[in-house]
Amino acid sequence: MIILPRTYATVPAWASIVVGCTILAAGFVFFINPYNIVPGGVYGASIVLHNLFPSIQVGTFGYMFDIPLLILSVLLLGAKLGIRTIVAALLTPLLMNTMSRLVYPTREALESLDPAQLLGGSMNMTDHLMLTCIIGAVVIGVGTGIVIRSQATTGGSDIVGMLLQKYAHIRFSRAILLVDGAVVCFGLVVIGFGLGTASDSTQPSWHLSFYSLISIFIISRVIAYMINGAKNDKLIFVISDHELQALHQYILKDLDRTATCIKSSGLYTGKDKEMIFLVVSYQEVQGVKLKIKEADPRAFVVVTDAYDTFGEGWKQLPSPHEIYPE
Repeated sequence: MIILPRTYATVPAWASIVVGCTILAAGFVFFINPYNIVPGGVYGASIVLHNLFPSIQVGTFGYMFDIPLLILSVLLLGAKLGIRTIVAALLTPLLMNTMSRLVYPTREALESLDPAQLLGGSMNMTDHLMLTCIIGAVVIGVGTGIVIRSQATTGGSDIVGMLLQKYAHIRFSRAILLVDGAVVCFGLVVIGFGLGTASDSTQPSWHLSFYSLISIFIISRVIAYMINGAKNDKLIFVISDHELQALHQYILKDLDRTATCIKSSGLYTGKDKEMIFLVVSYQEVQGVKLKIKEADPRAFVVVTDAYDTFGEGWKQLPSPHEIYPE
């Protein structure tokens, strides 16, 4: 999460962090903030507080959350904050505030975050809230994923999650869910029930809470995809009464892979059997099944998803400092 080694980042890594933070900030400025969608976390809470105090920008509230949380993580968790995390946590709110000032023509429009005045009204998506919710969530997920792949985080709710895990003994994933849920409820009270300054002439603003939940789900899925990939590897078990030499050659020569032969026996018959343990990409599954049928039509075959695959020809095993969301 935020426990990162003190290493000097290469130029491409720094560039990735800047690009990721820029994409993340753009997702909020253009698609989330103007429509009072609350996607959980620090910036979701910042959007809600901006409705109560419009003169203070969303990014500024981000600083008010991030800096104390980073300090708490050091004092209470003993976390060693990498320079990349500190830069990302400080850069994102700055970019968010800078973009906001550039895309709104007046201070009044900036304080109200009026989508009708965003870039002169050319990006007003008030009548397409589902679309802006999806686009904004995808953009934020891509930006966050780029930052995390560069071995940094933007701070925020993950620190709260770790504090709850340590002191309240709540599992981290559940703690994050509780944090995001609390932020969405906060948004429902302030924005949905009218305690803030936001108003929506097209539909009851409490509907925004549903869009917030959709955005939280999409962001989490996009971040997981950005870090872990599509997870389309397949695990195949083949059990046969015969030695499947044709399948062996197909795996070694055609697929340019290897597999593991496991000594096994039938529970009922007690006869020796050959079991092959094989991991392939989803594109290769059909070819393997056809070759199995050719080698032994009576073979017993199980194909299932491989959640993650490490080793030669696949991904390298993660280092202790690497970040995996699932």
